[in-house]
Amino acid sequence: MAVARTLRRNNTITYLLAGCLCIFFLYFFFGDTSQIPSLKTVTAPKQLLKSKDAASNELSPPSLPFKKPSKLQEGERPPPPPVVHYHMNNVTTTSDPVGNRESILILTPLARFYDEYWENLCKLSYPHELISLGFIIPKGREGNLATQQLQERIQKTQAPTNKNRFASITILRQDEEPPVHQDEKERHALAAQKERRAAMSKARNALLFTTLGPTTSWVLWLDSDVVETPAGLIQDLASHDKEIIVPNCFQRYYNKDKEAMDVRPYDFNSWQDSPTAQGLADKMGPDEILLEGYAEMATYRSLMAYMADVNGDPRREVNLDGVGGTALLVKADVHRDGAMFPPFPFYHLIETEGFAKMAQRLGWHATGLPNYFVYHYNE
Repeated sequence: MAVARTLRRNNTITYLLAGCLCIFFLYFFFGDTSQIPSLKTVTAPKQLLKSKDAASNELSPPSLPFKKPSKLQEGERPPPPPVVHYHMNNVTTTSDPVGNRESILILTPLARFYDEYWENLCKLSYPHELISLGFIIPKGREGNLATQQLQERIQKTQAPTNKNRFASITILRQDEEPPVHQDEKERHALAAQKERRAAMSKARNALLFTTLGPTTSWVLWLDSDVVETPAGLIQDLASHDKEIIVPNCFQRYYNKDKEAMDVRPYDFNSWQDSPTAQGLADKMGPDEILLEGYAEMATYRSLMAYMADVNGDPRREVNLDGVGGTALLVKADVHRDGAMFPPFPFYHLIETEGFAKMAQRLGWHATGLPNYFVYHYNE
């Protein structure tokens, strides 16, 4: 039976329309949309945060620093926030982060400012235009002083004449004072740990959720009292291509017995679990937590702090069940999957150790480097 002429014509028109629509959609998704007003496609992680890319609207995406516009004329409206596309499959986390131009977010809970911390930070050899910094500072007199000192150093480091300035810096101020005084002895007392570390967890989470952008590849947690690291810290840790990786945190001090400078372990939160610790957890109430490094709570875990060999291979790896947060490199996708720092007992763990457990439950794994050292300030 012959097909009517009008039907054949309709089929041809339909095919032409369908073809035009396909071309439009292909152009929309893969073409250059930078010429369309208020529409910008960002291909991560190649994007660099330059001053000319500063957002003109406070509703702009978090990957663009917001620069307050000049005063508007009467009746003038601010420009609309841009619509930004992010191709998340292009955000890589590889063993060669410099070669692949991967963005690093360094996050620091800051209760007290140390000049040595900032000097060490500025000496990191990773390209600073790929590094964004984030700080969270508690309320109170000490927090006010730390904020002032930090801003003074930022003003010098981020000066237009400094070619080695960082991509962006975010400072958050908390509306609460620390629950525990920042004196080292009081801070590490067993009785203070649950409240102190719960507050630290909340601060870490607030900082993370506020600053983690869609172009971030890695998150480096670096405590404000870590004052000495290798200049290649980021590249060295990332070269292992591990989801969560932590170096050994030690402390330099004067050994009176040797009458010379010496080193000693500082962070005891990086460990391999033990049957003893698991047995203790089984007998605990739902709101109780296990803590490491206290004689009153002997867990007999294998502590990375005691696996160290100062002359050993710095690339030696060990599997970990708990991690400390003095210096901790995390693939951003681990956090995007939902791994955060529990401020509540999570399998009887809290803060960074609870984070390692939560990441493990999500299918990620933690690795330690017992012979790769960073150094904590000695009070």
